[in-house]
Amino acid sequence: MPDPPVRICFVCLGNICRSPTAEALMRRRVEDAGLGHRVHVDSAGTGAWHVGDPPDGRAAAEGRSRGIALHGEARQFQHSDFERFDLVVAMDRQNQADLRRLARGGAGEGKIHLLRNFDPAAAEAGRLDVPDPYYGGDEGFARVFDLVDDACRGLLAALLEREPPWR
Repeated sequence: MPDPPVRICFVCLGNICRSPTAEALMRRRVEDAGLGHRVHVDSAGTGAWHVGDPPDGRAAAEGRSRGIALHGEARQFQHSDFERFDLVVAMDRQNQADLRRLARGGAGEGKIHLLRNFDPAAAEAGRLDVPDPYYGGDEGFARVFDLVDDACRGLLAALLEREPPWR
């Protein structure tokens, strides 16, 4: 009997910059690896400020310049999402802390990981936060795109090894 698909939710603050970038990049990596039927990706935010909004135009423009389309509407991560997802991937330590508070010590807490932990170079250097580019210029979105892509490649490698670190 085949294993059920792995469900991953990427989480940032407002779900308009970093997490939709991670969702789009991971979806592309998964599809390119022929695993679209085995890995489902989504994104959410810890806050409700942007619920219903599309991805930030600067994030979307950076994605388009690299052939990656960002889609969807911002939504807030809910406690029930811990049941829906196998892996909840936070963009920074503050998002991680907010998610842990929401998990309230339940089984969902073990599903929470920092995205950059999947990038061996970032993890080794202790640079685990994906900076929020919202209040900066376009160059911040390009940097975030690069950081997120490196970490998504590492996450895909962990999936392909069939011994993911979250199980």
